[in-house]
Amino acid sequence: MPRFSVVVPVHKVQGYLHACLDSVLGQSYRDIEVIAVDDRSPDGCGAILDAYAARDERVRVLHLPENVGLGRARNAGLPHASGDYLLFLDSDDTLTPGALRALADRLDETGDPDVLVFDYARTYWWGGTRRNVLAHVLADNAGAAFTAAERPEILDLLMVVWNKAYRRDFVEREGFAFPPGYYEDTPWTFPVMLSAERIATLDRICLYYRQRRQGSILSTTSRKHFDVHEQYARVFRFVDARPALAHWRPFLHAKMGEHCLDILSKPDRLPPADRGEFFRRTAEMFHAHRPEGVRVPADLRVLEGSYAGYVLRRQAGRAGRELGRRARQARTATAARAVRTRAALRRPLDPDLAVYSAFSHRGVLGDPAAIHRAAREIAPHIRSVWVLADEERAAGLPPDTEYVLLDSPGYRRAVERATYFVNNVNWSGALVKRPGSVHVHTHQGTPLKFMGADLLGKPGARHGFDVPQMLRRADRWDYSLVANRHSELVWERAFPCHFTSLRSGSPRNDVLVGAGPDSGRAVRARLGIPEGDTVVLYAPTRRDYRRDGLVERIDLARFAADLGEGRTLVVRLHPSLADGPARGLGLAELHRRGVLVDATDEPEVQEVLLAADVLVTDYSALMFDYANLDRPIVLHADDWDAFRASRGAYVDITAEAPGHVARSYRELAYLFDSGTWRDGEARRLRSAFRERYCEFDDGRAAERVVRALMLGEPVTERPPGPARLPAQAGGLGRLTTS
Repeated sequence: MPRFSVVVPVHKVQGYLHACLDSVLGQSYRDIEVIAVDDRSPDGCGAILDAYAARDERVRVLHLPENVGLGRARNAGLPHASGDYLLFLDSDDTLTPGALRALADRLDETGDPDVLVFDYARTYWWGGTRRNVLAHVLADNAGAAFTAAERPEILDLLMVVWNKAYRRDFVEREGFAFPPGYYEDTPWTFPVMLSAERIATLDRICLYYRQRRQGSILSTTSRKHFDVHEQYARVFRFVDARPALAHWRPFLHAKMGEHCLDILSKPDRLPPADRGEFFRRTAEMFHAHRPEGVRVPADLRVLEGSYAGYVLRRQAGRAGRELGRRARQARTATAARAVRTRAALRRPLDPDLAVYSAFSHRGVLGDPAAIHRAAREIAPHIRSVWVLADEERAAGLPPDTEYVLLDSPGYRRAVERATYFVNNVNWSGALVKRPGSVHVHTHQGTPLKFMGADLLGKPGARHGFDVPQMLRRADRWDYSLVANRHSELVWERAFPCHFTSLRSGSPRNDVLVGAGPDSGRAVRARLGIPEGDTVVLYAPTRRDYRRDGLVERIDLARFAADLGEGRTLVVRLHPSLADGPARGLGLAELHRRGVLVDATDEPEVQEVLLAADVLVTDYSALMFDYANLDRPIVLHADDWDAFRASRGAYVDITAEAPGHVARSYRELAYLFDSGTWRDGEARRLRSAFRERYCEFDDGRAAERVVRALMLGEPVTERPPGPARLPAQAGGLGRLTTS
């Protein structure tokens, strides 16, 4: 008996069917059966299914003699299911890598509940990926199993069949089945969820819900949307037949009203001539099923009136939103004019005022933070003001840190008078560069991938970047900080502007230079890493050949297991991936279960580096920082050619690597299993890498910047000798150093 029976109804999806079946059959968890139901598909789906069944004994194909629709096609597959749990997968959707293993582990952890609800992400035909906005409901209920009455918020999730695993004997005992019609999920999911005695959640994206440009049944214009009324009538009949569920009637009454009004609000759902009839039927049903003594929510009271009143309310709402939009535009234009014409711009600069920002105003972080700390120590007369994006960012600021919010009156006063501006991201175009002000750009690390003007030859990589605007903002730089001569050459090419390169080293790396083996003890304790464990830090970067930047290169659960006892896997995602679906694809769940440690939210990446005994990365600039610690580095470069082709790289990092290079997961696992990751060759490669890319990092970079640029002291003499040109410079050889 398999653990999972995956029922896949199939109709007119031949372009998506291979991806769907491959996502199931290619899972590392193999204790499954696939019951594919060919719903008399007129295209090549039947032949595709037969081909899969011929080469994989886990696939069973049912060919229906006539087209019966999605719900009844699922019903046809149910009698053939023998697994402990049922999964219903639409044939244009896909499971995410590792999904079945995660489901099996969670079922074991929660003692085989009746229903396991998991997360999903919408994937759009234009390349975008968006996680379910209510994912927090799954995370908030990640403990023991519960009932819907105990946690009613579980019913706020999308009530569809495919985001749940169902215990088969529970489904058979209750006699659940799908009715015919458009909205067949409704009379399945509500009865199932209300009847389940034990529900569990999995805070992990297990399914990609494909948003097709055309072809979605529920997005077509048709009278078939009237089916929603009969489907909710089935739900009410189910509740009426079970007195113990009577208390759910007010909830279902409101859900029905919300669902029907949502259909009516979509301009592409109903023919215009049928919209009034749909409203009237909804209102009649809303009145017929209204529980006694229950107050109607304000947003549903429109169903107590006429269709004409509904139309007027909709029109008034649209008009109000348009007026609000115009008012916001007017305020923005007025504020911009005020900034440009403010008389204070003619007042003298304050020679003792410095304004700082880092990572688009996220907090006191990175190189600017290191310079700020050094300035408070050796130039205490200089007032430091930080720019933050919002008040929420101020919660974790160090004591006695002065800050202003972006575009606030305090911000405008600060930037109008400040002499020093320190940032690792370009300031906004509205900031006026005044004569006598000093703009220090720290960058965010040693460049490996193409930046600035070099992106003009990489149209895919510069998606979302306005390179000419980027260069206009860089025209305000007075100084560019560099940690090595490679960076000096790259920045002067990528940003052809009139700035001076300062061979200062990277201020953020001062804490890494000369750090001892116990330097990361505090952060290891904070992260809950067992005393004495070897910490393996995995820090992947984003990919420019994917629109959302996310490409899963490693099965994290497998990697953590393969590392073995005495080793803790710590993962830190690239900042651009931290708020997307990446953490929902298993990382958050594995962290919750203690399989690994998710350190993405640690504010200072240098502290995470101090805690690590070895860094595993692909093409992240963190390798250049980590090299200062003289600890092992392993590159996982299985898609180097694709990465370099899509983004461009200044160096062939696989040829000038800081340690051993793994071209596959198998090679990566071998490096750790054999101990090769820290052998003599690894030390030799690391030494040469440090010599090239850490040459100006001596632990005094922040002090050097403050003394040279704020106190006017002589700049520390630069190391002699010509700059070493990168191996893959892309034309950098034409540059010279001053």
